[in-house]
Amino acid sequence: MALRFRPVDSAFYQLFAEQAQHLVVGAALLAEMLAEGSDKDDVAARMRAAEHDADETTHALIRRVNSTFVTPFDREDIYALASGLDDVMDEMDEVVDLILLYEVKMLPAMLSQQVEVLQRCAELTADAMPRLQAMQSLEEYWIEINRLENAGDKNHRRTLAHLFSGEYKTIEVLKLKDIVESLEAAVDAFEKVANIVETIAVKES
Repeated sequence: MALRFRPVDSAFYQLFAEQAQHLVVGAALLAEMLAEGSDKDDVAARMRAAEHDADETTHALIRRVNSTFVTPFDREDIYALASGLDDVMDEMDEVVDLILLYEVKMLPAMLSQQVEVLQRCAELTADAMPRLQAMQSLEEYWIEINRLENAGDKNHRRTLAHLFSGEYKTIEVLKLKDIVESLEAAVDAFEKVANIVETIAVKES
């Protein structure tokens, strides 16, 4: 059996960890955006800055892949993971942007449950990224993310049912539905990241 040489280049893992930390910041800002009495313009400005920082880290990862002869694991998996992490940040940024653009003043309390799911996903992802280097103790990460995604699906369905209960005006339903769908997309994006990590771990085991 042929042995594969993998260099010890900690820069890739540091950049993945940095990407995941941006998601922790983004999820916290999202929670702040939903908080009653928050300065939504200020939160949105900080989210844009956080999203820009996340983009810079993603670009640094891509540049490193393109300039490195032998990568720690398959290039397509590095691209996929970097892109997946970036997608999560984009989805959370979209939620904040929609709340600001739609000038939504009152948000259903149950949206906070979905944001709590996102915050937990962000924490778990940030905890998992440094463990990529050793490829150990990652299984519980993707299992828990999958469980959280299932919980997010239930939250999503309950929230939609609430929106269409007749309590809200039609225009408000349309605005809130876009926000709810973007929150769901962010949870799904976290699961996609976990699936990519599982694929990498299986390949490298």
